[in-house]
Amino acid sequence: MRRVSVVGGSGSGKSTAARRLAKALEVPYIEFDAVFWGPDWTQADPDAFQDDVRLAIAPDAWVVDGNYQSVVGRLVWERADTVVWIDPPRWRVMWQSVSRTVCRAATRHELWNGNREGWGGLAFWRGDESIVRWAWDSYSRTRVRYAAAMSDPAHAHLDFHRLRTRRDVDEFVRSVDRSEFGDQARGE
Repeated sequence: MRRVSVVGGSGSGKSTAARRLAKALEVPYIEFDAVFWGPDWTQADPDAFQDDVRLAIAPDAWVVDGNYQSVVGRLVWERADTVVWIDPPRWRVMWQSVSRTVCRAATRHELWNGNREGWGGLAFWRGDESIVRWAWDSYSRTRVRYAAAMSDPAHAHLDFHRLRTRRDVDEFVRSVDRSEFGDQARGE
């Protein structure tokens, strides 16, 4: 396990899990949202985004966090050896999305490139402007996409791990931290 793609719906806990996994493996952590979102929430040009992702995943070992399957998914999964799918139940995703948005809006926490979440992220009726609405609407699509990917012969080279609970994530990170995977990722 040297090149790991951590995927899951918005609010699933994939960023937290990916950071923990990168630390356990002692490899670089790459957050695709930080690459994709420019100042003032401007989206990266698709070609530039692909170039930046190619550069980020060129090294021998990494953990990447983010979906962006339609733009860079193929690039990442061609290089990856492992996919970790964070797939908690919808109620957990919604709880995490709401509590995270409240915390970020209240503290004005900077996410990437000067961007901050505001209170509008809670406004479910605002469609795609609401991260909470996005988490709700994309939940089923995300599950269908990754369930299909797990059984797709095109991805037979990938070692898939579907983690449904916080306990699953904790156990997985602990197992990686004390296993031969950690030693291999660190080049020992």
